[in-house]
Amino acid sequence: MTAPAIETRELRKNYGDVRALSGLDLTVDRGEFFGLLGPNGAGKTTFINTLVGLVHKDSGTAEVFGFDVEDDYREARDRIGLAPQEFNVDRFFPIIEVLEHKAGYHGIDSEEARRRAEDALKTVGIWEKRDTRFNWLSGGMKRRFVLARALVSDPDLLILDEPTAGVDVQLRHDLWDIINRMNDEGTTILLTTHYIEEAERLCDRVAIMDSGRKVEVAAPDELMARGTDTIDLGLADPPRTAPRLDVEGVTEVAVTDGGLSVTAAGGSQTAPALMRELERTGHTVTSLDIRRASLEEVFVDLTRDDREYAEVSA
Repeated sequence: MTAPAIETRELRKNYGDVRALSGLDLTVDRGEFFGLLGPNGAGKTTFINTLVGLVHKDSGTAEVFGFDVEDDYREARDRIGLAPQEFNVDRFFPIIEVLEHKAGYHGIDSEEARRRAEDALKTVGIWEKRDTRFNWLSGGMKRRFVLARALVSDPDLLILDEPTAGVDVQLRHDLWDIINRMNDEGTTILLTTHYIEEAERLCDRVAIMDSGRKVEVAAPDELMARGTDTIDLGLADPPRTAPRLDVEGVTEVAVTDGGLSVTAAGGSQTAPALMRELERTGHTVTSLDIRRASLEEVFVDLTRDDREYAEVSA
């Protein structure tokens, strides 16, 4: 059986009295574009640092393509490219030399390291800046370079920690295009982000973390389907008070200037039954609009529920 790209079981890490990871079980399949969401302090960075060997776990297991991240550190680390949120870059050499040095850390000979450095800089669109020091790059170019550094070892697993934090819209879309192409070519992507629309657009599945543990894992559409949608209905003769609607999935009905605003689970499935019920009770529907629940709303609900559960359990 082929091992998954990432597999952790009962992964735990404490910093004194603080639980950074609390029995985390997580599996990321090969070739998957996987998102990791969670509030500050959820344990995302500790999880990533455990995978790349910057943090030693207290207990549990963590494997990358079947290699234990501590017992088989070299094999695991050589398969990972990390683009961290913070800029931890050697600032005293031209960036192409920094990439060559990085490739050398992975046992790549100098000629091949040069070729990979050139390819990485061309991939992220800053080849013309190859002889520039990191400090002299613009903010957007620095973000591109951090991605190039992650690519120079030709990783099977690319970990992106807030890759588009603080960048402009055009650069964000450029970076999306680059990492989407890599994923299409077979590279497994692990993305952490605070931009919910980024996870909605890019990820096959997302895991929501809170308090060092997994709250939920599902495709973005599946998660959004668990939220409540808003159905806005225009009526020819709007009522003064909200009618009682005997329709499965409806949780709230409110009167608006031109009709009703209905909160319901699965708005697109509920809308036909809702229209039939209104027409049965003498109302004429003149318009209908469905506003789907966002992944952000579901994320907020899940993490709030998880914290309430943690408080009760404590």
